Amino acid sequence: MIHPNLVKKQYLLIIFFLTLILLTMLISMGIGYAKLSYDRLIPVLVGKGTFQETFILFSVRLPRMIITLLAGMALALSGAILQGITRNDLADPGIIGINSGAGVSVAIFFLFFPIQVGAFVYMLPVAAFAGALLTAIAIYLFSYQKQVGFHPVRFILTGVGFSLALSGVMIVLISSADQTRVDFIATWLAGNIWGTDWPFILALLPWLLVLIPFSLYKANRLNLLSLGDLVATGTGVAVKKEQMTLLFTAVALAASAVSVTGGIAFVGLMAPHIARALTGPVYQRILPLAILIGGWLLLVADTIGRNLTDPDGLPAGIIVSIIGAPYFLYLLLRK
Repeated sequence: MIHPNLVKKQYLLIIFFLTLILLTMLISMGIGYAKLSYDRLIPVLVGKGTFQETFILFSVRLPRMIITLLAGMALALSGAILQGITRNDLADPGIIGINSGAGVSVAIFFLFFPIQVGAFVYMLPVAAFAGALLTAIAIYLFSYQKQVGFHPVRFILTGVGFSLALSGVMIVLISSADQTRVDFIATWLAGNIWGTDWPFILALLPWLLVLIPFSLYKANRLNLLSLGDLVATGTGVAVKKEQMTLLFTAVALAASAVSVTGGIAFVGLMAPHIARALTGPVYQRILPLAILIGGWLLLVADTIGRNLTDPDGLPAGIIVSIIGAPYFLYLLLRK
């Protein structure tokens, strides 16, 4: 039985981060290249704004914020799952090559498969998922040892190697493309939130509506897998099957996110760590909190980035990297 104080703490933390998300969204609504007065937010939200105010809020800022929030949630959950199945604090879809695999697939799809604009939005997460899945399977196979089985450290190191190799592939693709298409790929690589229209939300949301509840359902399996293969096997867990299922889930979450936000790393690294430090090692408590923290982190990064310079600002991926890279080095040195 869970102690009542732990349940109370969990609820308070969830309320706290939900409040942070709402406050950050409120601040983000009012600042930007085109100003929107805070005393006009409520009238605009209830349909009493001018055409310009309505356009700024509902066509520019609100869809971007929702996309950023959803993508941050997906990346954080993906990172939490990867850390659980690899039993390694350094696991993150951006660091171990999954995002790079999705990026190469998106670039190939964009360069060589012309498709109608309306269908492009919905096909992009599928293309990203295909590339990320192939990359994850390759990393898994290269890190798997017949005598030892799945080796977490080899998985991370192999993933880093794949990430570097796929970055080289991306450079080759860019060098063979025309300038307009290069600009899109460069935007993707920098982690700029580029999918900022309502159709992109509709393309991303179904993935999360399926994968988030499924991940929460699998939280107890993550608890057992994080204890090691022998313990998990002793409790009746089909270790290989669960590892592959959860890896598949983590890949799908990361791919769906980066297909509309670009190559953003470190959110999946930091959010689960913060959640674990606040709640302890139990994944039933880690996952919900990591989801909220990841969404908030990316929302803050994008809000800061797009207001640092006019008119385009800095990509959210760069802001997250400025924060996440030192944190990654700290974890590397500590471990």
